[in-house]
Amino acid sequence: MGSSGKWQDADEPVITSLPIFRILLFTTAFCHGQQRLEVTLDPLFASQPLSFDTLALETGAKQRVSVTRCDLLVSGAALQREDGTWLGASTWAAFISARAGRNAFTLANIPAGKFSRLKFQIGLAPAVNRVDPARYPADHPLNPTVNGMHWGWQGGYVFAALEGRWRTREGGVGGYSFHLANEGNVATVELPMTLDLTEDRTLRLAFHVDRIFNSMVITSENAATHSRSGDPLATWLRDGFSRAFEVTSITSTPTRIEAAAAVKALIAPEAAPYPLTFPASFPRPSLPTDNPLTHEGVALGERLFHDPGLSGNGTQSCSTCHDRRDAFSDRRRFSIGAFGDKGTRQSMPLYNLAWKSGFFWDGRTASLRQQVLEPVENPFEMHAKLPAVVDYISASPRYQEMFADAFGAGKIDADRISRALEQFLLTLVSWDSKFDRALRGQAVLTPEEQRGAELFNTEYDPARGSRGADCFHCHGGPLFRSAAFANNGLDGAGPDPGRFKATKAAGDRGKFAVPSLRNIALTAPYMHDGRFRTLEEVVAHYDGGLQSSPTLDPNLAKHPVTGLQLGAENRRAIVAFLNTLTDHKFIQPEDPKTGN
Repeated sequence: MGSSGKWQDADEPVITSLPIFRILLFTTAFCHGQQRLEVTLDPLFASQPLSFDTLALETGAKQRVSVTRCDLLVSGAALQREDGTWLGASTWAAFISARAGRNAFTLANIPAGKFSRLKFQIGLAPAVNRVDPARYPADHPLNPTVNGMHWGWQGGYVFAALEGRWRTREGGVGGYSFHLANEGNVATVELPMTLDLTEDRTLRLAFHVDRIFNSMVITSENAATHSRSGDPLATWLRDGFSRAFEVTSITSTPTRIEAAAAVKALIAPEAAPYPLTFPASFPRPSLPTDNPLTHEGVALGERLFHDPGLSGNGTQSCSTCHDRRDAFSDRRRFSIGAFGDKGTRQSMPLYNLAWKSGFFWDGRTASLRQQVLEPVENPFEMHAKLPAVVDYISASPRYQEMFADAFGAGKIDADRISRALEQFLLTLVSWDSKFDRALRGQAVLTPEEQRGAELFNTEYDPARGSRGADCFHCHGGPLFRSAAFANNGLDGAGPDPGRFKATKAAGDRGKFAVPSLRNIALTAPYMHDGRFRTLEEVVAHYDGGLQSSPTLDPNLAKHPVTGLQLGAENRRAIVAFLNTLTDHKFIQPEDPKTGN
């Protein structure tokens, strides 16, 4: 994913205001004489394609390591003309995620010419790094929901994240977490080449991840960095990334006719747009363009959500296992289905779903529209057949009227049912907790709550004098969650394979969705299997109850086997802070008379 900007004469790459559009759509040149350069990165380790999650990788120091994450923010693209002057792209940035296969970006609308060098930066110019990330459009590479690289409340971005495991001399396994960030640590990559850009070209770069490690030996003393001022690890990372790339090929890009696919929205002519309300601190969400929110569609979805007629025996609705009073969660460890069957995972709370891109604990569906109908047909949940549900809804004059108001003329079908439910669920936004009010100056945290917030947002790195609780790695920023899936040390491989069930990738075994901590005091019991009854038990788990396994998150694996040793007072402070994340307005049903 990337962004495009205007190319102009520049001694150095220029980054200014917001980019305009997604460039992975491979937009064509706007006028004659403008070309595009498609750039693909091939991640390698010791000249072989990079394999994730395996400890078989050997560094220059003969140390065995694995790579579980390799993400980059790239900016400041520039091309050097044959006369030595530079042509720079303003307002350009791209997000690279090697594990996710996001290894390409496009430099578009380049004036035709011949060039001898490509330059780009891993990192952001200070002015961009300090910008409020909530300003970026939903699909922009610098939107925190897209890249997961923003520090959150601490401000600024992680320029590069390299994480994984390492084997000790004694045969044990630890975790490393290398985060390149902060001004002065931008890595500049400059590559010689012979580029005739009189037509569109494709440039392939080898990305030698092993060159970042070079001859360094990872130990428990240097297994993590957040690039604080004066940290030699940051300099080592910056230099390693600068030398990690080389040009492998330049080829002609096949001519293609660009045509944006028409997005067909299903909406009644008279339906009224529904404005989604969220705070300025939240990133902009990516809402479905083919299912725009309307008052009629949201009202219909809410009615369906609370209708027990969607179950096989007419006894259970979606709201049965997602009670608003409990932040749309279930207080039971495992929900009981319409016919008395017990589920195998804890029901996930439903809020701030507009910022999610994967649903269920294992992320097996990519949209709410896909997700909402699975529980209806699941034999352990609502145990219904979709044709029977469609018949039940179609027989109701009131539903016929509501569907026509929301989607116009046409038959009621499973697609329209899922669209209505999707619309309602997207409107469940929680953002007004005591913590939020404290940020706005409308409330004051107690000393204990403030201490908990500090521990929550501070890294555990005793070698550099930092003894926080490290919570923010997975639960940072205004959403208090990441988009990643993580093994948080519950059972090692465990009886439930988690994300592996959806991807079949060995590196995903034991990983589950990272839930938001907003309203966490309302959503007990905790974890995918509801094993912990209280927040105190959860904090104790992270303090010293982690179980090691090959897929344990590196940010947890770098902690000592003896645990963080936070102490009882600090544990209580963290729980006190977590209790400030409760949004009491969110769990109150709307007054039909006032709309409040």
